[in-house]
Amino acid sequence: MKTQLFSLGFFATIACTAFMTAGCSTTPKNTMKPPVAKIIPHELTMHGQTRVDNYYWLNERENPEVISYLQEENAYIDSLLSHTKDLQQKLYDEMVARINQKDMSVPYKENGYFYYTRFEEGKEYPVYCRKKDSMEGTEEVLLNGNEMAKGLAYFEIGGWQVSSDNNLLAYAVDTVSRRQYTLYVKNLVTGEVFKDVITNTSGNMTWANDNKTLYYSIKDETLRPYKILKHTLGAVGSDVEVFHEVDPTFYSFVYKTKSREFVIIGSTSTVSAEYRFQPAATPAEPFKLFQERKRDFLYGIDHYKDHFYIRTNLDAINFRLMKTPLTATAVENWTEVIPHRADVLLEEFEVFADYLVVSERKEGLIQLRVKKWKDETDYYMDFGEPAYTAYMTTNPDFDTQKLRYSYTSLTTPNSVFEYDMEAKTKLLLKQQEVIGGYDPENYKTERIYATSHDGVTVPISLVYKKGLEKNGQNPTVLYGYGSYGATMDVYFSSARLSLLDRGFVWAIAHIRGGQEMGRQWYEDGKLLNKKNTFHDFIACGEYLIDQKFTNNRKMFAMGGSAGGLLVGAVVNMRPDLWKGVIAQVPFVDVVTTMLDETIPLTTGEYDEWGNPNTKEYFDYMLSYSPYDQVEAKVYPAMLVTTGLHDSQVQYWEPAKWVAKLRAVKKDNNHLFLKTNMDFGHGGASGRFERLKEAALEYAFMLNELEIKD
Repeated sequence: MKTQLFSLGFFATIACTAFMTAGCSTTPKNTMKPPVAKIIPHELTMHGQTRVDNYYWLNERENPEVISYLQEENAYIDSLLSHTKDLQQKLYDEMVARINQKDMSVPYKENGYFYYTRFEEGKEYPVYCRKKDSMEGTEEVLLNGNEMAKGLAYFEIGGWQVSSDNNLLAYAVDTVSRRQYTLYVKNLVTGEVFKDVITNTSGNMTWANDNKTLYYSIKDETLRPYKILKHTLGAVGSDVEVFHEVDPTFYSFVYKTKSREFVIIGSTSTVSAEYRFQPAATPAEPFKLFQERKRDFLYGIDHYKDHFYIRTNLDAINFRLMKTPLTATAVENWTEVIPHRADVLLEEFEVFADYLVVSERKEGLIQLRVKKWKDETDYYMDFGEPAYTAYMTTNPDFDTQKLRYSYTSLTTPNSVFEYDMEAKTKLLLKQQEVIGGYDPENYKTERIYATSHDGVTVPISLVYKKGLEKNGQNPTVLYGYGSYGATMDVYFSSARLSLLDRGFVWAIAHIRGGQEMGRQWYEDGKLLNKKNTFHDFIACGEYLIDQKFTNNRKMFAMGGSAGGLLVGAVVNMRPDLWKGVIAQVPFVDVVTTMLDETIPLTTGEYDEWGNPNTKEYFDYMLSYSPYDQVEAKVYPAMLVTTGLHDSQVQYWEPAKWVAKLRAVKKDNNHLFLKTNMDFGHGGASGRFERLKEAALEYAFMLNELEIKD
């Protein structure tokens, strides 16, 4: 992948007035020159077209010159932002001060135990605990993340599962941040960690009901979960393969139904799915095929009594709910439970002994629908805010009439409720505590709508401090994602208060490529419709200016991963619209990456971006790929972040992009690349370390606006 840097010293002699349209920094003078990436032309030919990538060499992870270059970039940003060190510390201290450091999750009941996590003051990682029968019982520590993480730069506990007899704990650990987990088994009676150590897993596992058979998934060289294996406790090295996904566009996984009666193996791609099932009590039985895969046919399953229940897009773009007998699972036996609706997306469902709960999305907002099995009467829960997020949380208890759900909005801290489905009453179990006297009445939220290039109306969710004047002078962050059908729901952030209290507007653009407005919203923002995503985001930015929230000298675009592709594309299309851009672990070298099938998450994404081996997709992807579309023009200030061990977007994509921008851009605006040499796609693993990354991003924006406090 390509990356080139050019000394900004070349521009130092040009008068500041020559760059008025891009903005001119008046921050303390720093003569350190940016690193210059070595140019080694590399030809890439496809469909009779040759592209020259001058920075392809940066993909050599073990090359000392590559590491040296990334370290030089880190030294550069550290030097040029050294005058913001106190500001970064102040921001960090503000964020930490709002956190209840001795926080604890709401306990949930499963198989006779109450499970919860808690934090200890000053510690980075959670402690996983349980108590038998009631919360008045004796605490049993399952895993102490702080003890396990000692001496490690990165630490994460991935999936974990307790056996049916409550005596065994399987858990997965990542110490590199490549999402390659090592699986361990712990005896919860004796505390012994067994010698059954399994490497290269996805962190996904489940127990059979015999309390000795463990199913888990492993990854191939591209980090795709592609096999399900069966491990018998104590039989080290004798694991049996029970499923092998040979199609490189599919990902496999395993889970147990809520009823605990079946083990399910799933394999899914962007547009297709296939499942197999086995009675959890008899792991020696072969898995049975539920329904064979077909292109453009998605489904997911759970179990209730004598039926499997199926969420599917079969003749239903927004999905519908169906059921089928346990003994006849092929599609011709399916019958409808909840029909398809053109204006409602059926997102998920949860089964209880007496109730079925369905999560639906209408006009961009979640609705929870409660349906009685007995008489099939149903109703919707009322949330009463114009913009919010509600979702079902951990509900493993089958024999209960209490639904556990979470609720948040841009001004409402994350809240966990218990809803009595019979009495239709709710009880607040916990609301995120914001230390320091946070009052939601001091902030205002809005939902406004921009019109995109093709006349489509795009929602924008906003939050800002009350008293803000719509005079076009307010600093603003416009955040977006717009890929994979991932919905960018609104949520509360105590860290964000550090911007809102300094006069910022925070805006979320609900652009096509997500599913905010239904499945068609996603279809209209992928493949050969991908540019709609970028046009929508630009339209949202323009509308914020039209409505006098901000101006192009005070507005920042922000996005991560595929959202980094978004901001990378729009900064090429409309560089004049932004004061600055924050691109977090951005996917910016679209064509080269999608042509390399050895890179993680490539072949499985052909149905999202297109397969560039086909000329039509190659040409279209090339026309918006941020790296390929860099031009010799004025760009806004930019902060680009990545992680050396990123398994989702390889570090060299942002590195190459920054280098090429430096070589050709016609401005003296700041351009920074920050590489975390210890972490991967998700950034830091500790709860406080993550806030240091946010403090850097906030300080970058405040510095560009010449706000010093």
